[in-house]
Amino acid sequence: MDTSEALDAYSRVVTGVAADLLPSVAALSVRNGAGSAVTFTQDGFLLTNAHVVGGNTGGTAAFADGTETKFDVVGADPLSDLAVVRVLHPGAPAAPLGDADTLRIGQLVVAVGNPMGLAGSVTAGVVSGLGRSLPARDGRRIRIIDNVIQTDAALNPGNSGGALADSTGKVVGVNTAVAGYGLGLAVPINSTTRHIIGELLAHGRVRRAWLGVAAVPVKINQRKGLRVVEVVPGSPAGVAGIYLGDVLLSAGGQPLESVQALQRLMLGPAIGVHLPITLLRRNALVDVVTVPAELS
Repeated sequence: MDTSEALDAYSRVVTGVAADLLPSVAALSVRNGAGSAVTFTQDGFLLTNAHVVGGNTGGTAAFADGTETKFDVVGADPLSDLAVVRVLHPGAPAAPLGDADTLRIGQLVVAVGNPMGLAGSVTAGVVSGLGRSLPARDGRRIRIIDNVIQTDAALNPGNSGGALADSTGKVVGVNTAVAGYGLGLAVPINSTTRHIIGELLAHGRVRRAWLGVAAVPVKINQRKGLRVVEVVPGSPAGVAGIYLGDVLLSAGGQPLESVQALQRLMLGPAIGVHLPITLLRRNALVDVVTVPAELS
């Protein structure tokens, strides 16, 4: 294949994805801010970043065909930097959601959004890295968004909330941050974020479970785990008999090799449900049963 044929093939992919997604992507305007959003249902629900909508309850959405309509914020979750809004006059086609867990480094991706007020902008690049972490804050609470996608597709202010798509036109990420020159990040679309989106649609918020421990990753005798550095008195962890210095090895049969691994378990379905934990205490394995409570 010569250079012209390779460029033609590349161009066909990018133009095809752009043609499919541009009608689904909107420019959002809120008081003191702006960003992008992507339609993901036929009845007018759009996915964007929590930091795009901020504390606003609504704003204006403008689509590539010139349509402008008001939108209401259905729900926002600062700890995942995701939000769902609904336009008052739906009509844009729904973009299909993909699975970021299938991405590979070097894979072609296309970003569609509205950077610097330039509506309907398309950039392309590759997946530069996977498994990145991004801190998110909600008041005094800080959570790590894990498995963040790194891309070299050009992203600028206003791209936040826009679509990051694979070569088939499926949305695999929501562009969320510009970390530096040639470095963009996107919240992945995967099983965890699909659950978060479902919670926002159903309840307008994301329910999270709480154990009441703070822990840091450690490695002991070739085993990875989380050493407990704080236990909140009266918390589910405290009631279950977890103590300072314990090393949490697994929860619900899932290995706990990182703080993110524990965070992934602390979603709505875990609230009030028995969660067995295996831990290491003074070189002995100990099993305890916790019952996570709802994080208020």
